[in-house]
Amino acid sequence: MYAGRDMTELSMMPKAKWKNSELAFFHHALQQITPYLNAEGQTIHHEIMEEIEARGGLKEVEAIR
Repeated sequence: MYAGRDMTELSMMPKAKWKNSELAFFHHALQQITPYLNAEGQTIHHEIMEEIEARGGLKEVEAIR
């Protein structure tokens, strides 16, 4: 179960300062509701994916948790 910071807190900081577990959790959560995301949600999800890629991909992010 996820026990990290919530999206309200995380939205006030750059994705580069998010923990790997936070990136992985919110990527998965947003991926599950992609058809229902508005433009802002799609932008947030895209930024999360870019940060995951910058860190070497999801396998790397999950391995560091």
